[in-house]
Amino acid sequence: MEITHDTLVAFSKSWGLFYLIAFAIGVAIYTFWPSNRRRFHRAKHSILDQDDKPWR
Repeated sequence: MEITHDTLVAFSKSWGLFYLIAFAIGVAIYTFWPSNRRRFHRAKHSILDQDDKPWR
């Protein structure tokens, strides 16, 4: 079997697409996993800490 440039391009386009779709699904699962809720809530409110007040 001879591997040509067209074969490699077709392979990389199809498997690259599947790889990116799987990665996006993995990120979405990680984001909405119930045990991560506290971590994301803390990150959301950490920039609005009570010690963070305007300088006078």
